[in-house]
Parts: sequence; C-alpha cells; structure tokens
Amino acid sequence: MTRVFPALDITRRGAIVTLAAGLAACASPNPTLYTLATVPGDVRPGAPRTVEMRSIALARYLERSQIVRSSEDYRLDVMNNEWWGEPLDTMLSRVLIQNLTQRLPGTTVFSENGAIATAADAILGINIQRLDMDRAGQVVLIAQVSISRRDTMTRSFTINVTPAAATTPALVGAMSTAVGRLSDDIVGMLVTPAGR
Repeated sequence: MTRVFPALDITRRGAIVTLAAGLAACASPNPTLYTLATVPGDVRPGAPRTVEMRSIALARYLERSQIVRSSEDYRLDVMNNEWWGEPLDTMLSRVLIQNLTQRLPGTTVFSENGAIATAADAILGINIQRLDMDRAGQVVLIAQVSISRRDTMTRSFTINVTPAAATTPALVGAMSTAVGRLSDDIVGMLVTPAGR
C-alpha cells in the first residue's frame, strides 16, 4: 500500500520555487553597454590621399570588457557592470577613422583589418598607453603616434579632459572628447610635409 503525503509534496515544491527565486536574485543584472562617439573637428586639406591605420595597440590593463575608471594608487578601479559595447581597440579604430575622415577632405582613411587593400600613401600607427581618470578626476589619454611616408614621424601626446559630471556617461563623453583631440593632433601630423 502506497502512502501519499500531500503536505510534504507541497513543501518540497515551495522549497524549489524559493531556491529558484533566490538564485535569480543572486544573478547579476545585464551590464550597461557604452560606446565612444565621434567628435567633429576643423577641416584641413593637404593630407595624403590614402592613409592606412594599423591595429591600435592598447595598454594591457585596458583590454577588458569593463570600463576602467582609474589606474591610480597602484590599483585598477573597474566598473563591473558598465562595459564597452565592443572591444576597445576596435572601437577606437572605428571612431578615429570617422574623426579623421571628417577632418581630411579628399583623404581616404581605412583600417588594415578592413576589406580595402591598396597601397597607402601614409601608414598610421597608434599606441594607447593610458585612457582613464587621474586623482583630480580628469580623463588622461596618453598616446604615441607614428606616420610613415618616405620617412617616419613620431610624437607623444598627453591629453586631459574634465568630465561634465561624476557619471559613467560623462566619463565616456570625456573620453570621446579626448579621442577627438587626439584626432586633431594626428591631422596636424598628416598635413605636415614629410621630413619636417
């Protein structure tokens, strides 16, 4: 003879529902995704007709999905639930190409990793050594840039931008402004005659 204990069955079902609800409460919410924006600049003629941008080299601490708020005081302040919407090196390449194209009429700027394959008049290389906030709350962008034509010109740039507020959108906006200013500096190099 089989004995049924309905109260025990209901209790077991209730425990399973409670456990499932508890696990759902412990799960992290979906991250908020951000992207850098293009920033318009002054139009300057006189650059080479075709410019190939090499893959951007990032400092390794920036190679992560999470946005790095700061690298001060020997530690990384990483925003765990606020991520870049695409790999940062790819996003920087895309935004820089758009910025440069807007600033350089008559110049085609393309990525070495894209579908265009042609002999370029100039090769652009960029190392990003820092892109985060300092103790004073300013975004700091440190970059090394090289332009190769008949010879190679290299320069280092440090750009500081103060975010408009203490929020992630303001931080990303300040980073976009810093990348826009770097674009202006690169344009200055590209319109400088080779050898100067």
